Amino acid sequence: MKFAKSSLLPVIISLIALTTFQACKTKKAGIGTNPYGTIKEEPEAEKPEAPAPEPKKTEPVAEPVKESPDFNFRNIQFEFNSVVLKTVSYPILDKAATEMKKDVNVRFIINGHSSTEGSAEHNMSLSRDRANSVKTYLVNAGIGESRLTTKGYGETKPITNNDTEESRALNRRVEIEIAP
Repeated sequence: MKFAKSSLLPVIISLIALTTFQACKTKKAGIGTNPYGTIKEEPEAEKPEAPAPEPKKTEPVAEPVKESPDFNFRNIQFEFNSVVLKTVSYPILDKAATEMKKDVNVRFIINGHSSTEGSAEHNMSLSRDRANSVKTYLVNAGIGESRLTTKGYGETKPITNNDTEESRALNRRVEIEIAP
């Protein structure tokens, strides 16, 4: 047993020494392994230095271009015979508020409309109330009340005929335009 241990010890030491010396041989300048175990290539021969670039002239920095507001606010829809906004109108009004904040000097007219169901007097009142509903939404969103004017048109300015429920729904609307 003692003989086996003493004869194996020199073999193990020589194997370790061979691996260590072998690893040292491959580590020439610029050649070897990186931390990922792959072999690095030899560096290319040094290239002659290019002439230094001329210093650039500093030009005045322009202010960022302000995005012009998009004041196309259409399709603000309401429930039948109501001043309650349809859910699809909220993103439109949120966008309207964001765009209105881009230029605080612009004033707007909020035009309310209705379909033909009901009396002309009722539809006129309903269209004014719809315009005021939108105005309240925008004021709550941070738009100055003095920038907003409301008008009601009742059923006098339909965008489509009132023959079907779908077309009447399109006429129950508020449109926002820039005041002259």
